[in-house]
Amino acid sequence: MIWILGIVALVGSGLWFATRSNSLPRAFETRRAEAMAIPRDAADTLTEEDIAHLPKPVREYIALTGSIGRPIVTEITTRFDAEMYDAPNAAGMPGPVLQYERFDTPERLFLMTSRMKGLPVAVLHDFGRNGATMRVRLAGLFNVVDIGGPELTRTETVTILNDLAFFAPSRLIDPRLDWTEIDERRAGVTYSVGDNAVSAELIFNAAGELVDFISDDRGMLEKDGTLRILRWSTPLGNYRDFGGWRLASEGEAIWHLPEGPFRYGYLRLTSYEAR
Repeated sequence: MIWILGIVALVGSGLWFATRSNSLPRAFETRRAEAMAIPRDAADTLTEEDIAHLPKPVREYIALTGSIGRPIVTEITTRFDAEMYDAPNAAGMPGPVLQYERFDTPERLFLMTSRMKGLPVAVLHDFGRNGATMRVRLAGLFNVVDIGGPELTRTETVTILNDLAFFAPSRLIDPRLDWTEIDERRAGVTYSVGDNAVSAELIFNAAGELVDFISDDRGMLEKDGTLRILRWSTPLGNYRDFGGWRLASEGEAIWHLPEGPFRYGYLRLTSYEAR
């Protein structure tokens, strides 16, 4: 799951002398078709033996999500109702989110559409073999944000780890994950992809549900387009059934600023497809 910060402020800052190009929803569909066309191995069925090496709270969580005895998830398509906030106490920017992820490669595409200052706006995050990019397009014509590079790729690697934990729990056996047992309700994990190794702490409740994800490896987008590394957490809950998968359906995104936590995003899962 990716989170948007500072879009309205970036427009106001003048960082929108950018390019004219095709629509971001069309770019999303083109990239999704490319990602889905990459050959994939047949999915193995997840067994109790597969998860035996994981910390106890992680094993319990995987079991309660309904993952045991089902094929290990490689791709997901999710839809959310979202609301993002530019600053504490600011008005929210609501809109639908469409997200596609493939975890073996990995690939991640996140598309949100909304309105900003009365104009339609689209946001596309794209993580693939060439790294990560983020584009925000105003009125279907001009990019008001167009960034990429190693720092964004590292930040988006944290997002993939977050989505993997909450929305593809059967893949928590991925060999790129290195686990640390903390206690009965917490586990540490490091995810290594390419040049990046990012870490997080996973927190579980007494029922065995994953209810929070905390990382110090993610960057908050500043008004000047740079990324500021801050503690990032995503408390999620209200577990529901989605085609036999028991998953968190509501969550928040929080930056832990020096002056206090800033809840800048809220998402509600409305549709989930996995294969």
